[in-house]
Amino acid sequence: MFWFKKFRRRRAAGRVFPQEWLLIIERNVPFYRRLSPDDRKELQRHILIFLNEKRFEGCGGLKMTDEIKITIAAQACILLLHRRTDYYPGLSSILVYPEAYIAHRAEYLADGTIAEGPDVLMGESWHHGSVVLSWNDVRRGSADIHDGHNVVFHEFAHQLDSSEGKGDSSEVLANFSSFIAWARVLQKEYQNLRSNAGSGRPTFLDQYGATNPAEFFAVVTEYFFKKSRELQKLHPQLYEELKRFYQQDPAAMNQ
Repeated sequence: MFWFKKFRRRRAAGRVFPQEWLLIIERNVPFYRRLSPDDRKELQRHILIFLNEKRFEGCGGLKMTDEIKITIAAQACILLLHRRTDYYPGLSSILVYPEAYIAHRAEYLADGTIAEGPDVLMGESWHHGSVVLSWNDVRRGSADIHDGHNVVFHEFAHQLDSSEGKGDSSEVLANFSSFIAWARVLQKEYQNLRSNAGSGRPTFLDQYGATNPAEFFAVVTEYFFKKSRELQKLHPQLYEELKRFYQQDPAAMNQ
């Protein structure tokens, strides 16, 4: 199976990248313009493999189009640049609603009780099987490359996090001493955000990241790619750990 998967991916990556897909990316994913020519070619190969392996489904009456698939795939694959990857191994499908949708959720509170009820969501990431996204919010988050919010980066960061480094790792997770530094910095930053949020103090990072460590990682991933220079200035250690994890330095790109 390993050799068959490798062959299948090599064949998919060898296809000519359609010009109409490139036009979609250039129009809908302005972050693409900040990438070097080599990174653009690598991203295109990742997109070809990603689209060959993942299933897209329209929900809530949304008709699936190439524009939707390419816009989402391009952003999901930006997180994979320069890294050893198995293309989100726990993910099989991407479910897309036309706009924010209502889902029934159960939240475990600190006192041990469970709060249940409907919630309006822009996206979800399930540990095994699917990512759910709102197309309106995908477009909004992609269009502004400096606002700190991107639902695709957020939900696919959850996919990387839930894979526990299996097949989508980096030297940060592969090397024990590097992992210790990674864990120490992220834990410290997470606790600082929780403390500031609990005390009502303003924070640069979105306080939704104080919800739990998984949400913190997803939030700081958004900031790493979309508010990179500010993150580097205000949280330099956190920025350096994310730079090592993602093997990218967006603060050094042309803004």
